[in-house]
Amino acid sequence: MNEVHFNPNKITILGIESSCDDTSAAVIRDGYLLSNVTASQAVHEAYGGVVPELASRAHQLNIVPVVDQALKRAGVTKEELSAIAFTRGPGLMGSLLVGVSFAKGLAASLGIPMIDVNHLQGHVLAHFIREKPLSDSPRGEEESIPPFPFLCLLVSGGNSQIVLVKAYNDMEIVGQTIDDAAGEAIDKCSKVMGLGYPGGPIIDRLARQGNPEAFTFAKPAIPGYDYSFSGLKTSFLYNLRDWLKDDPDFVEHHKEDLAASLEKTIVDILMNKLRRAAKDLKIKHVAVAGGVSANTGLREAFKDHARRYGWTIYIPKFSYTTDNAAMIAITGLFKYGDKDFCPMEAPAYSRVAL
Repeated sequence: MNEVHFNPNKITILGIESSCDDTSAAVIRDGYLLSNVTASQAVHEAYGGVVPELASRAHQLNIVPVVDQALKRAGVTKEELSAIAFTRGPGLMGSLLVGVSFAKGLAASLGIPMIDVNHLQGHVLAHFIREKPLSDSPRGEEESIPPFPFLCLLVSGGNSQIVLVKAYNDMEIVGQTIDDAAGEAIDKCSKVMGLGYPGGPIIDRLARQGNPEAFTFAKPAIPGYDYSFSGLKTSFLYNLRDWLKDDPDFVEHHKEDLAASLEKTIVDILMNKLRRAAKDLKIKHVAVAGGVSANTGLREAFKDHARRYGWTIYIPKFSYTTDNAAMIAITGLFKYGDKDFCPMEAPAYSRVAL
């Protein structure tokens, strides 16, 4: 098991996450997570996607009560904080600015350092979050901490990447999408079917009741370890258009099978490249992270690959799959050990590589 390379005792990190539409704050002390509070924004459901202006306004309303609750649930006062870790990017600029500005103001008032965190790095390092055990029983397979180096499939609404993780601060993208991300494809196909937003949980629920072999959709032939999902979206759209000509109620009659077939196609695309990368790089420790890692089909595919190929797999708890401040706080703890602090004038950034 990997440990931080310094004594974390008495180090208390407040993490703040505001990259998209979730306002989150978390507290880590002595290397363990004490609280992780998140306020989500239901206002975007009516628009079929996140509206940046509405998101930033909601963050302004949520940031103070969320941080207050995180500190209270952790039993920590702001004067006990060692540092404040915050998401600096990538993300929606308006949303990021709320978290960045709050972190700067609080850090300045307390006279403590700030730690800027790359949102994508946080997702990968979510596997290192530790909760104080409630008993002496060993931790389960899905909660264990991966050793370096390991491969991580990072899949969300905005990213689909295969990351070679050599150290907490040494990550190499060996494959990534050249167009749309897996989560984006799921959301857009759900929207085309009129199922609602966000599409991930809806498709997941329907897929459990459907036949994954009912329909066939295009799979791209992209060289190397890179992904592409634009062709799949086009294939899904054109097929659905033709089926609706013959049966205007086709979606209602076949939504479970459509969801199951779509999910299987996306999971197959993801796992085929990941399996090839793991074989070529001779790595048996393989993790998954990001919002799409909550998908049941993808989790089952990981367990199947562990049985078939001898992988040791690392699957995050559901609460650590979506955007959350616990992953920001644990990344901050790693960086605190290296005194890797952030100057007060550092701006937020909307786009950046891992």
